[in-house]
This record gives sequence, structure tokens and C-alpha cells, in this order.
Amino acid sequence: MKNLHQHSLPNLDPNLLNIQESDDASQKMLMLIEGTYGQGIQHSIKKYGYTEQRYHQLVRLFKEIGIEALFNKKKGPKINYVRTDKMVQLIIRHRFLDPLASSQVIAQKLRQEGYVISVRSIERTIQEYGLQKKTL
Repeated sequence: MKNLHQHSLPNLDPNLLNIQESDDASQKMLMLIEGTYGQGIQHSIKKYGYTEQRYHQLVRLFKEIGIEALFNKKKGPKINYVRTDKMVQLIIRHRFLDPLASSQVIAQKLRQEGYVISVRSIERTIQEYGLQKKTL
């Protein structure tokens, strides 16, 4: 098997392999291959729409963890900072103690107890646990 460094790759065409534009991981892989073995980093980053800094970051991550580095990660917080397990328990407790209490009233009671939470977070919790008021 010949070493890739001995050959210059032609300009890779994602359409040749039927790679969709929405397939970010494959697009990134092609960019890395082209940048390293093809027409160079500048051509590659321009073609795929990345910065040189991001290109080098992807190369480093790919060397460290492999193909997983090329998959997009979920954006946003990884844990729920406001609605912790304890906060959910408190909301449920208040709901059972006073089933007619509105989300605003529960929020006010929790604030009086020293907790910071929005009315919307309480509404989400009530909805997720099916604790809405029964309507006739």
C-alpha cells in the first residue's frame, strides 16, 4: 500500500461520492484530506467555508480522538442549570400541596424560600410531568 504523502490528490468532488452538503462530517473530512494531500489548506478552507484556525483545530482534534471530532455536537448547555432534580421536586411538591396554585404563585413561593426560577421553567415542569389543572 502506497503512502498518501507520495501522491498529490486531485481536487476532490463531493458529488462524486454523492456526499450531501448537509453531511458536515464528510465535508470536514474531505476538507482535511484536500488541505493535507490536495491543493493545500488555503484552497481547501475557501472551498468548504472554514477558517484556517478551525481547519487546524479539526486536524488536531481528528488526530486526538478520530472521526468523532468531525461530528457536530449539540449546542447549548449540557445540563439543566435551573430545573435541577431538587427544583423539580419542589415544584411538584408545591403543585400537590395546592393544585389550584398558578405557576406565578408557585414561582413566588419558591422565591420566598430563596430559589431563583422563572415562571416559564415552572410551566415547563408542570407540563412535562402532566400536572396541569383539570378543565371541565
